Amino acid sequence: QVQLVESGGGLVQAGGSLRLSCAASGGTFITFAVGWFRQAPGKEREFVATISWNGFTTNYADSVKGRFTISRDNAKDTVNLQMNSLRPEDSAVYYCARERLTFGGGSYRLDGYNTWGQGTQVTVSS
Repeated sequence: QVQLVESGGGLVQAGGSLRLSCAASGGTFITFAVGWFRQAPGKEREFVATISWNGFTTNYADSVKGRFTISRDNAKDTVNLQMNSLRPEDSAVYYCARERLTFGGGSYRLDGYNTWGQGTQVTVSS
C-alpha cells in the first residue's frame, strides 16, 4: 500500500522560504493528482494547493496564491511545495495527499483524497 512522506518543514522567520517535498513509497502517485493541505491548532484542515496528474494544471488557495508554487517530478515520484514570503499565519502542519481517482485534475475537497502523509510542521515566527 502506498505511503506518502512529507519533509522539509521547520522554523523560519516571516518573509523567509521553505520547500516541502512529498515522496511516495510502496506505490506511486504519478497517475494521480496530489494536493497539499494544512492544519493549524484549533482549526480545520484546509486546502493549500493541488497539481494534476500530468502537472499541467495547478490551483491554489487565495491565501497562498503568488507566494506558493506546487510542482511535481514524476521521474522521481515526488511533489514539491515551494513556499516564499512566509507569514506567521502560514504556521501549521502541512500534509500531502493523493487524489482518490486516477488521472484527475486535483480537488479542493479533503474527501477527494484517500491517501495522506503524516504531516510536517511549518512554524513562521514574526
